[in-house]
Amino acid sequence: MSVTAWIAVAVFLAAYALIATEKVHRVAAALGGAGIMLLIHATDSGAAFFNEHSGIDWNVIFLLLGMMVIVGVLKQTGVFEYLAIWAAKRAKGHPYRLMVLLVVITAFASALLDNVTTVLLIAPVTFLVCERLALSAAPFLIAEALASNIGGAATLVGDPPNIIIASRAGLSFNDFLVHMAPMVVILMVVFIGMCRWLFRKSFRYDPERAAEVMALNEREAIADRRLLWQSLAVLALVMAAFVLHPVLHYEPSVVALLGAGVLVAATKVTTQDAIREVEWPTLVFFAGLFVMVGALVETGVIGQISEAAANATQGQLGLTTMLLLGASGVLSAIVDNIPYVATMSPIVAELVQANGGNDAAQVLWWALAFGADLGGNATAVGAAANVVVLGIAARNGTPISFWQFTKYGLVVASVTIALCVPYLWLRYL
Repeated sequence: MSVTAWIAVAVFLAAYALIATEKVHRVAAALGGAGIMLLIHATDSGAAFFNEHSGIDWNVIFLLLGMMVIVGVLKQTGVFEYLAIWAAKRAKGHPYRLMVLLVVITAFASALLDNVTTVLLIAPVTFLVCERLALSAAPFLIAEALASNIGGAATLVGDPPNIIIASRAGLSFNDFLVHMAPMVVILMVVFIGMCRWLFRKSFRYDPERAAEVMALNEREAIADRRLLWQSLAVLALVMAAFVLHPVLHYEPSVVALLGAGVLVAATKVTTQDAIREVEWPTLVFFAGLFVMVGALVETGVIGQISEAAANATQGQLGLTTMLLLGASGVLSAIVDNIPYVATMSPIVAELVQANGGNDAAQVLWWALAFGADLGGNATAVGAAANVVVLGIAARNGTPISFWQFTKYGLVVASVTIALCVPYLWLRYL
């Protein structure tokens, strides 16, 4: 590697250490790292701002912005309070039952939408229901982020890396359903069992609080029915467009922005109220992180690591599959899984061809998808949904530290990726 590449690695590791230790605010660390990458010419303005492979992923940024605006309008209707009371009553006030209900809803919704959109919608409900039951929201938010990444792995539109893989490999929505969804169902069952153990100290049942919630009428929580129906209509159209992405060919970011624009223009909600819920620090953090990772792409660091892993397999399909699964899990925990998959997918395409390019070799795509999607759970910056949850938590006065998230995420990522080994081996190899 060149001197610039080594310096870029040092800058990235230093920024990552600051984010992990929280010695410096994560936004400052990401922006500072991005600035240094530009200063040392590890990347430039063209690559950082306009290159879809090594720059800021504006699709992610504007998808988040659009959905945050929609959620901000929905929040004014009282629908989140309604859902919080409904969920608490269905769980009869029992914390573990509530967590199971929330993570199942999150996983299912993440498969139909994308996982970032889902956590944006479910987080306000979580805060409200936890407040009603005098519970800490942090464990529930962490569990939801983890469930969103697992559930999102099931479909083409569920997780951004899957969209990249489908585009490169020519895979359809049904391909993901057939090859990914069955294992995701198994992983969710295992994850629900793990939640009982991982978050056991958080399941404090308060009979008085539960009785108070059971006495509530959730319909009284709706503050503006007209705005609610308008918002739900727009949200339904946005969701439909997400699911029909393979047919309509509109990027999720475009759909989200159009939905946000229509909702603000067609209702009495002011612009100030609409953008009040936008997590600007989260968007800026993403931008800085994309620039830093893009610099590693531009200097060839990520490419060399990926190629070295590929060369180590010496053309053995089984070994290549397992190494790809493991390496993707590890690297997606360190860098965001979106730029990782964007960098790795051309290499996997070459590996598929080198292994005959037949149906059997397609297992490499599923190994990449499972490794990247599930490995993103390992750390607080491994997946977009994780970063969004941390931002929302901080904004609502329940900060979740890097290590608080990671101590749970690392266990879940390790177990779920390990379970994929026999699945890939027995079904494809």
